[in-house]
Amino acid sequence: MFKKLTKFILKTTLWFVVISIALVVIFRWVPVPITPLMVIRYFEKTDSNTEKIWKHDWVSIDAISKNLQLAVICSEDQNFLSHHGFDLKAIEKAIEHNKKGKRTRGASTISQQTAKNVFLWPQRSWIRKGLETYFTFLIELIWPKERIMEVYLNSIEMGNGIYGAEAASQYWFKKPASKLTQYQAAAIAAVLPNPRRYRASPASAYIQGRQNWIVTQMGYFGKLDYTKNEK
Repeated sequence: MFKKLTKFILKTTLWFVVISIALVVIFRWVPVPITPLMVIRYFEKTDSNTEKIWKHDWVSIDAISKNLQLAVICSEDQNFLSHHGFDLKAIEKAIEHNKKGKRTRGASTISQQTAKNVFLWPQRSWIRKGLETYFTFLIELIWPKERIMEVYLNSIEMGNGIYGAEAASQYWFKKPASKLTQYQAAAIAAVLPNPRRYRASPASAYIQGRQNWIVTQMGYFGKLDYTKNEK
């Protein structure tokens, strides 16, 4: 019985590794059509009077304003171009912050968020965190930074039922993602911590404050260059 169980576990693990690597290789070039979060959100119970929304339009990185690419880096992960999937300094700071008993602060990088959104489910658990680490390692190994950003900006939730840069840009500002200004891009980036609660337009005073901070950070960051720190 023990041998059979061991054999089953080994086979299952092997197939999981093979399939997961194959998916990451495929998505190196193929657009991600759907994510687990999109499905979960759509089938979640809501108020009977609330219309279900599911907007998702994949576009290439060239069709997404550099303003938005830079805005999410400055808002979510300023070391994105230099780390290998995990920002150890940010993790240390988050641990110290959380020890003080204040509101919990996360330290997930854009790579980790991409891995979670594309391959996993949203609920927190040690199992999911372990799988997130595994998939983050894979995409950092197989995808260049620009591809990680492309998948990230096409997959994350940017409003209630709004997924990806193109859908968000059309929903919030009635324009394609390629035409977003600095302040419009910063407004979208500002809502990412809680896209179902906050609005990019019209923005609340809190979002306007975050928006202004992000634009300032964009000025400090300078020109976005994915090749500068390539492995």
